[in-house]
Amino acid sequence: MIQKSNTGANADTHLIILTNNAQRFNEKAFSADELRYVKQELKDDKKTVTVNQYNRMVFVCVAGNKKKPVYQQKEEFRKAGHQMAGVLNKMKANTVIVQADGLREEALCFTEGMALANYQFLKHKPSGKKNSLEVIALQSSKVTDADMHWLNCTIEATCRARDLVNEPVNYLSAVQLSKEFEKLGKEAGFKVTVLHKKEIEKLKMGGLLSVNLGSQDPPTFNIMEYKHARAKNKKPFVLVGKGVVYDTGGLSLKPTANSMDYMKCDMGGSAAVACALYAIAKAKLPVHVVALVPATDNRPGETAYVPGDIITMYSGKTVEVLNTDAEGRLILADALHYAKKYNPSLVMEFSTLTGAASSALGKYAAAFMTTAANQKQAVLKSAENVFERIVEFPLWDEYGELLNSDVADLKNIGGPAAGMITAAKFLENFIDYPYMHFDIAGTAFVHAEDSYRGKGATGYGVRLIADFIKNKSK
Repeated sequence: MIQKSNTGANADTHLIILTNNAQRFNEKAFSADELRYVKQELKDDKKTVTVNQYNRMVFVCVAGNKKKPVYQQKEEFRKAGHQMAGVLNKMKANTVIVQADGLREEALCFTEGMALANYQFLKHKPSGKKNSLEVIALQSSKVTDADMHWLNCTIEATCRARDLVNEPVNYLSAVQLSKEFEKLGKEAGFKVTVLHKKEIEKLKMGGLLSVNLGSQDPPTFNIMEYKHARAKNKKPFVLVGKGVVYDTGGLSLKPTANSMDYMKCDMGGSAAVACALYAIAKAKLPVHVVALVPATDNRPGETAYVPGDIITMYSGKTVEVLNTDAEGRLILADALHYAKKYNPSLVMEFSTLTGAASSALGKYAAAFMTTAANQKQAVLKSAENVFERIVEFPLWDEYGELLNSDVADLKNIGGPAAGMITAAKFLENFIDYPYMHFDIAGTAFVHAEDSYRGKGATGYGVRLIADFIKNKSK
């Protein structure tokens, strides 16, 4: 995590001098000759200048193109932080001080990029090389203790989400996922209630139970709740996350090469909502937030549900199953119906739901659909602020007609066109409150290093949710 430092840098501590203006930076760390060299390098449009002072390295780092929108400038600082983390680990540095005189948002984004870039998942790789960087100390008169606390809460929450998504299914069943949620709740101070199979059967959650039929492990339904004594919102915000800990596609087996290799990430939505709640609770935001996660895996076992089955959902609606690989919407539908009991002011649902969203937007943005028009600008602002971008798609009635079934209230797929929209239209049948749907299929897990997001699980959604809820708590 990042420390706030109020003292000057020791002569043997590596130093980064951060600035958004190559003509203006802290010159005190340099001799006259060093300063001439630094200024000449910056004049030649270098973004990072390195000075070897023998007992330490001093870096002058310039970031932020003022011709770009503010949110893009902030992202440039995060990416600059990622680059510096790589340099420091390569030189086996343990500690660095970041001097950012006069900078607030830029300093926070830079150190955020450093910390997130420093993340590693080495739990199952004892031969892995651990990063040397352990201490990032930030000096800035503009940054408050509250700023630092919030930043560390969101960084830790993002890394915890990455840990969950990177964990393979042989270590993370639905039951174990619930245990991890209980750990998060104990650490951060929110209540966790886990419903096991018998309780789920009593509730008649037909979507969750049907998807689980082929599994050797039982399902769980997880209810997490944080309520501050002086919560600003009278009606809770409800977060819903897809918790498919592994997805083979069921009997509609995933058809393409390598398509199952990374399906441990199909619970990325559940990690996002649980870990966002972790950040919110640790920061003690004055809000009331509930998170719901239906959890199971999806396998082609001997008792698995099959194409053609008609299942009765928790809501009482019937669904004709035409593809068992469209399972996420079935378990989410039960959770969305359950959310009605809270009379929520807003429900935000995150799921790695469709290949269509990934094909349309790649790793760069989540597909976003909403019935909450009055909240849209606020969430778009948060998405830009943390650079977890979203692209809105319509929820036109015509897309819902593609889900009409001859033998049930609905069918679970709408055909080959507009798959991310028909999935959301399916879910819309189970809500009666303001609703936001985020399809994070392309953003939750990346197959090559993507700046400070790293390789593998990104933790997408944690920072977006946390920023949105924080703004609502003011």
